[in-house]
Amino acid sequence: MAASWGQVLALVLVAALWGGTQPLLKRASSGLEQVRERTWAWQLLQEIKALFGNTEYLMPFLLNQSGSLLYYLTLASTDLTLAVPICNSLAIVFTLIVGKVLGEDIGGKAVAGMVLTITGITVCITSSVSKTQGQPSHS
Repeated sequence: MAASWGQVLALVLVAALWGGTQPLLKRASSGLEQVRERTWAWQLLQEIKALFGNTEYLMPFLLNQSGSLLYYLTLASTDLTLAVPICNSLAIVFTLIVGKVLGEDIGGKAVAGMVLTITGITVCITSSVSKTQGQPSHS
């Protein structure tokens, strides 16, 4: 099953929602290690309370989860051999880009990796979408 451009865009959006929120979640949860409780159960409850009481954490978390919902909905009509590489590979690229915007040092090897990842994903997308050109729609 080949993918349409709409499916590809949905998968890229999933990657952006997953990858783009990771640095924000990391930043917003930075004080969590200061929560100290005697039992693991009470520790867990206090950590959940600390995270979900923090809108700086909650907003990226909800965006991240909306990406998961979109991924689930898109998988119903998209080939897994295209969906998984696009979402997982591009999520890393979006994580690096947003991390860089937030001031994190990503290094030169990461940039080279991003270029290679985007090149590979472009080949996958082009190959899959070109299969649908000229074929009747089965919607």
